[in-house]
Amino acid sequence: MSSAFTIRLPPFAQAWLPRRWRSPTPIPLPLWRKTLAQHRFLQSLSASEQARLRQLCTHFLAEKEFHGAHEFVITDTIALAIAAQACLPLLHLGGVRRSPDGDALRALDWYEDFVGIVVQPGAAVAQREVTDGAGVVHRYREVLAGEAMDRGPIMLSWEAVAQADGGAEAGHNVVIHEFVHKMDMRGIELGQHPAGAPPLPPGFLGTHTESEARTRWQAVMKPSFDAFCEAVSMAERFGGEAPWLDPYAATHPAEFFAVTCEAYFVNRQRFDIEFPALMPLYDGFFRPGR
Repeated sequence: MSSAFTIRLPPFAQAWLPRRWRSPTPIPLPLWRKTLAQHRFLQSLSASEQARLRQLCTHFLAEKEFHGAHEFVITDTIALAIAAQACLPLLHLGGVRRSPDGDALRALDWYEDFVGIVVQPGAAVAQREVTDGAGVVHRYREVLAGEAMDRGPIMLSWEAVAQADGGAEAGHNVVIHEFVHKMDMRGIELGQHPAGAPPLPPGFLGTHTESEARTRWQAVMKPSFDAFCEAVSMAERFGGEAPWLDPYAATHPAEFFAVTCEAYFVNRQRFDIEFPALMPLYDGFFRPGR
C-alpha cells in the first residue's frame, strides 16, 4: 500500500473537515512541472487551470490509497500522473449536487464512493462469466487495461497509463476512461450497469427539470452512438473507413461515453471535428458556464 508523498489525513482530525480547511502535503513544484511536461494535453491548460488542477490533485492524493499489484512499486511520479489525469474531468465541475458555494474542491465528491486504486504493471486478465438466453453459461478471459468497479476500487495498467501522452493523438486515455465510468455510475442502483448518462445539474443547457435534462442528453447521445456503431459496422463488414476512436465504444452506450470523453479531454480539436454534436453537450456538462 502506498500514498503519494507518504501522506494520509489524520483519521479523526482533518478527515472530517471540509476540504478547504484541510492541509494536505503540497505537491513539490519540480514534480508537478515534470508531470505537466510528460503530458502535453495538460500543458495546453491555462495557468489558472493548472493551478486549480494541482489543488485538486493535492487533495485527491491525500484521500486515495494506491496499491501496487504483483510487487509493483508506486512512486510519487506514478501516483501524480494518475491523479492529474483523474482530476482533469473535474477541473470546471462543482460537486455532484452542484452546490453554489463556489468551492472547487467539492468536485472530488464525484469520486467519494471509493478509496483504492490498484495499479498493475501490465494488462490484467479477468475471468468473465455470462449466461446466454438459453441458460448456457459461458466463461472466458478478458485482457484489461483498466476497470472501474461500482462502489469499489479502480484498477489501472501502468503500461497503458504510461502511454497517455502518445495516445492523445488517437484520443486514448485509460485513466480518464475509468474515472469517467465512476462519474457515470453515480446514482445507479447496486448491480445496475451505467448507461452513459451521468447525473446532470439543474438548468443543464437551459432545461428546467431533471427529466428534461436527461431527455436533452439522450437526444444527442443516442444518434451519435448509433452513427458510430454504423461506422464501425461498415468498416468491419465492408471495408469502409475506420472511425477515429476505438471501436470498443460501439459495444455499449456507457463505453461510448467513456471513450468519447477520453478524446474530449486529450484531443479537443480533433474531437470537435469528429463529434460536433457532442462538443456542446460535453461542454455543458464538464465546463458549465464557460
